[in-house]
Amino acid sequence: MHFRRGLLGLGVVAVLAVAALFFQDDEDRAPAGGSSLVKVDRVVDGDTAKVFYGGRSEYVRYIGIDTPESVKPDSPVECYGEQAKAFNARLLARNPKVKLVFDRERRDHYGRLLAYVYSGGTLLNAELLRRGYATTLVVEPNDSKANQFAKLEDEARSAGRGLWSAC
Repeated sequence: MHFRRGLLGLGVVAVLAVAALFFQDDEDRAPAGGSSLVKVDRVVDGDTAKVFYGGRSEYVRYIGIDTPESVKPDSPVECYGEQAKAFNARLLARNPKVKLVFDRERRDHYGRLLAYVYSGGTLLNAELLRRGYATTLVVEPNDSKANQFAKLEDEARSAGRGLWSAC
């Protein structure tokens, strides 16, 4: 009898362990358009921040844009990198919480969250492009705003804003 109860107990533990493995990444496979309100931890650079998500501090990489490097190991700071980081910091300082809106994939191959980042009603990804602090970076399948972002980059380039006049 004790042997049967022991096997039953092991069976329950095994089922729970398998279920935990199966469901642990559900947040990363959510349908496009999911969102989360998160608290900003700190600014990393022009297109990356750390936020408190799911009870821990996580990197979030802004979808659809690329800013000049300011913290890449073993690399020099690129033209307009510090300015892009400072502008991102000002945008994030507006509200202690930001809304992350996810596209088709929630994480990149480095494990970072990938999101459109909103502070109040401002889409930070778009604002960085509009002001000339970023260029577009289309990485499928997270490309739902690619056309909008391309137009913003073209406008900033034509007007000579930000990195388009400095670099």
